[in-house]
Amino acid sequence: MSSLSRELVFLILQFLDEEKFKETVHRLEQESGFFFNMRYFEEMVTNGEWDEVEKYLSGFTKVDDNRYSMKIFFEIRKQKYLEALDKKDRAKAVEILVKDLKVFSAFNEDLFKEITQLLTLENFRDNEQLSKYGDTKSARSIMLGELKKLIEANPLFRDKLNFPSLKNSRLRTLINQSLNWQHQLCKNPKPNPDIKTLFVDHSCGQSQPNGARAPSPVTNPLMGSVPKPAGFPPLGAHGPFQPGPAPLPTSLAGWMANPSPVPHPSVSAGPIGFTPPNNAALLKRPRTPPSNNPAVDYQTADSEHVLKRTRTFGISDEQVNHMPVNILPVGYIGQSHGQSSYSSDDLPKAVVMTLNQGSLVKSMDFHPVQQILLLVGSNNGEIMIWELGSKEKLAHKNFKVWDLSVCSMPLQASLTNDNTASINRVTWSPDGTLFGVAYSKHIVQIYSYHGGDDLRNHLEIEAHGGSVNDLAFSYPNKQLCIVTCGEDRLIKVWDAVTGAKQYTFEGHEAPVYSVCPHFKENIQFIFSTATDGKIKAWLYDNMGSRVDYDAPGHSSTTMAYSADGTRLFSCGTNKEGDSYIVEWNESEGAVKRTYNGLGKRSAEVVQFDTTKNRFLAAGDEFMVKFWDMDNVNLLTTIDAEGGLLASPCIRFNKEGILLAVSTNDNGIKILANPDGIRLLRTMENRPFDASRVASASVVKNGDNRSQIDVKPRIVDESMEKSRIWKLTEISEPAQCRFLRLPDNTSSAMRVSRLIYTNSGLAILALAANAVHKLWKWQRNDRNSTGKATANVIPQLWQPTSGILMTNDISDTNPEDAVPCFALSKNDSYVMSASGGKISLFNMMTFKTMTTFMAPPPAATFLAFHPQDNNIIAIGMEDSSIQIYNVRVDEVKTKLKGHHKRITGLAFSNVLNVLVSSGADSQLCVWNTNGWEKQTNKHLQIPAGRVAAPLADTRVQFHQDQTHLLAVHETQIAIYEAPKLESPKQWFPPETSGLITHATYSCDSQSIFVGFEDGSVGILTATTLRLRCRISSTAYLPSNPNLRVHPLVIAAHPSEADQFALGLSDGGVCVVEPLESEGKWGTSPPLENGAGPSNTSGVAASTTDQGQR
Repeated sequence: MSSLSRELVFLILQFLDEEKFKETVHRLEQESGFFFNMRYFEEMVTNGEWDEVEKYLSGFTKVDDNRYSMKIFFEIRKQKYLEALDKKDRAKAVEILVKDLKVFSAFNEDLFKEITQLLTLENFRDNEQLSKYGDTKSARSIMLGELKKLIEANPLFRDKLNFPSLKNSRLRTLINQSLNWQHQLCKNPKPNPDIKTLFVDHSCGQSQPNGARAPSPVTNPLMGSVPKPAGFPPLGAHGPFQPGPAPLPTSLAGWMANPSPVPHPSVSAGPIGFTPPNNAALLKRPRTPPSNNPAVDYQTADSEHVLKRTRTFGISDEQVNHMPVNILPVGYIGQSHGQSSYSSDDLPKAVVMTLNQGSLVKSMDFHPVQQILLLVGSNNGEIMIWELGSKEKLAHKNFKVWDLSVCSMPLQASLTNDNTASINRVTWSPDGTLFGVAYSKHIVQIYSYHGGDDLRNHLEIEAHGGSVNDLAFSYPNKQLCIVTCGEDRLIKVWDAVTGAKQYTFEGHEAPVYSVCPHFKENIQFIFSTATDGKIKAWLYDNMGSRVDYDAPGHSSTTMAYSADGTRLFSCGTNKEGDSYIVEWNESEGAVKRTYNGLGKRSAEVVQFDTTKNRFLAAGDEFMVKFWDMDNVNLLTTIDAEGGLLASPCIRFNKEGILLAVSTNDNGIKILANPDGIRLLRTMENRPFDASRVASASVVKNGDNRSQIDVKPRIVDESMEKSRIWKLTEISEPAQCRFLRLPDNTSSAMRVSRLIYTNSGLAILALAANAVHKLWKWQRNDRNSTGKATANVIPQLWQPTSGILMTNDISDTNPEDAVPCFALSKNDSYVMSASGGKISLFNMMTFKTMTTFMAPPPAATFLAFHPQDNNIIAIGMEDSSIQIYNVRVDEVKTKLKGHHKRITGLAFSNVLNVLVSSGADSQLCVWNTNGWEKQTNKHLQIPAGRVAAPLADTRVQFHQDQTHLLAVHETQIAIYEAPKLESPKQWFPPETSGLITHATYSCDSQSIFVGFEDGSVGILTATTLRLRCRISSTAYLPSNPNLRVHPLVIAAHPSEADQFALGLSDGGVCVVEPLESEGKWGTSPPLENGAGPSNTSGVAASTTDQGQR
């Protein structure tokens, strides 16, 4: 239980005590085990209430927990035994001896025999050791003194003997603050609000149970005279406190506030903190800091951008008191590039190709990683995968039941009469390795896709009676699942690996038309819609639906979230043909806005999609209609040069730069914006790289379009086998694009750490003097995406306050320290250290949110847990790794296995391991479930080379979360986790000097390597062969006296050929290939045995060191 949950128990204990619920107070003390009431214990012992004494103790310890506990219970039972003997009640004494004292015979048989012999004495005081036993009262008093000493010494009672210092009626005060806050948020606040109940939120609306009344001289006693707070601690309904299932509430806020706990792997991408409408009223996390830690003020970014904030599902402005409390506030994902930066010019409106499907298109979905792959399902049961770069069909399947013998009789009979089925839905899994097909007859089929035409049967499930109307993937309980719905009015959840049915949800009174799985924070849930217009919501339990709403016009409806998961939309068409596209107020279950422009009397259900967190699109009246999410009026329409269906099927790719639309001649038109056109031109006539799909990373998320956008990376191998391969050498500035980032600061300290923000819009550097620098690219005509590029000069960004993000350096010299930092997933916060305390900075304001963990030892590497942003792995100077929970401010465990400082940490959320590397050239693998060490390996140093005593070793996982890149000054190595056996290795030529740093490209197809001589090498990751070498003369001024070289390399998060260099002279350079080239050289073909030239290093080796 979290520390805030403990604090809530103490508040309840105080309230019960003030209200004189004495028995209930002590029952809660015992059941919670949080506070041992010594005064109550003394009363019971003094009164000889032995059964109650033991019952109360049982909430804190058992007989055999430790020697202190055993002694406590023995003294109590011995006293009870002696009192029975003193009363001459031998029968009672024998009963106590057998039932209570015999347990101790196993530990001290002689003592038990001696106690038993007391039964033979007329007066037990005849025993020499008991000769001084007085009367009962004095004996209990003496024993009580002994018991208090034992309890105070018992570690199980530590921190449980003192009740926290609280102001009187603290719980009442918090409720008053909450009610005042709710009243402030009323749209039309009225004087003297009449608070009649705490069971629903207060509102001044006339029809509300907690409405306002006419002015009265009597003030509600609960409200008291508490002034309006500037900010108050929110009590999270699902963050710190975990309530059980509740009766069916009437709003989304209600059912989300009372879920059954559902664990989820990834909570960091969701909203954790928030900014109230008044920016001065910033929320603070209620927390009593430890004595060695200053008061912590966890605030959200105080910027106007944050006012358009990410919402927690089911939370409205009127219900902010339910906002979860968490230690790392997360602002709006698009803080630094707000929604207003998009225009209608970003919409894909130009027709760039037409695909001949040959049958009526029913459903489409773009691949989540390879964004030029389009999956299509037709009305005749055909499945096709198109590769848009070449306009080729990569794979094709006709409808066929894989195993008719296991099908039900109704399905067999249906197939006998008509051996065809239409497709209702096709969709990719979040990582693109699977896709699902829902048919109009009973079944769903799941295929595994391995690239090219390699399509394999994975699962066939007879899911529903009649038509399977929809299918989606979700990730409850850390497990990939398939959610289906059908004509039989049911929703079902299936294990995506085994096909086992996990849940069946009943409650709809009409066929279920669609499902929309989603998650907010750590809550996984499913929306379902039926053909009668009913909308229901389900948690992954068996407690029934949590809400019951009506879709506009009682229409058959589909629901979808914006890409960042913060806004909910639906689009549907009713039996009369009226169509509706709306945005929902999740907290109230009410329509927030209805968009204008849809036609009337549609023959089919209108389909829609969302993109860029900004636009909506729907296929209606033989065209595609677009809306800005914040404007109910049509933004624009396009007819795609004619030939569209009346209600065409539409689908954006993940970046929103391509749009597929079905046509009336059984084809598909592909529309693109300028970025999409460039992407397709780049891919034209290039062979498709199937390995990109086969090794796609497993994304544990229910939304396969909410991940970091990574543009497809196509490896352009030579098609001519006989052609002689040559290493690409770049030595002139004209041979590449490079940009030294502007820096008007006086500091020229070397760059120690460098990273792109996850959005790709900025670069953050940490210099050796403990100061951070942030460069941001602006969106303009030359840079339509606003992403980092060498073509446009960025701005060295500073807040208006002019403050710098400077790490604590304590008494250390920062130049001698080992700096480290880690960036939050939404780019709002950075955790950083430069030999002193670890600092948490707000990236918008540069303010220091808190500092913690003063040295020694100093932190040398930081890594966020991929599934819980509150867990941080901290590598230390003393060679240990501390697993630190920032929420409760405590070290969960310390990992020891290295002999020198920690220089690298990498999590795999597929293998559930943490890999650490140290200056001892050793790699260790730790299981993240129990934090035990699984294996360790020492790097194999090549013969003739000696590693420096404190050489850094870095580790990084491949996109597949299995292959591990290890970077050492003497080599590049790739291991397969978790066993770390038989590594591939690459050793640089001595002419290049030692390796200074290296990193995977964003698609893990390349490795960028920096060297002491200033050069940069690009390796093909799969073969560890050098394909391109960039000399320092290509990006540095020709001054031989400077001896500048890259100390750190960072890869752009979505541009596979862009990287940035942090230099020894304090500069930062962005480097890209020429637009005419588009990539860094070509890989040497394996067929002709071509290897690196003499200047490029030795070839990769997969043999053991002994064989080399």
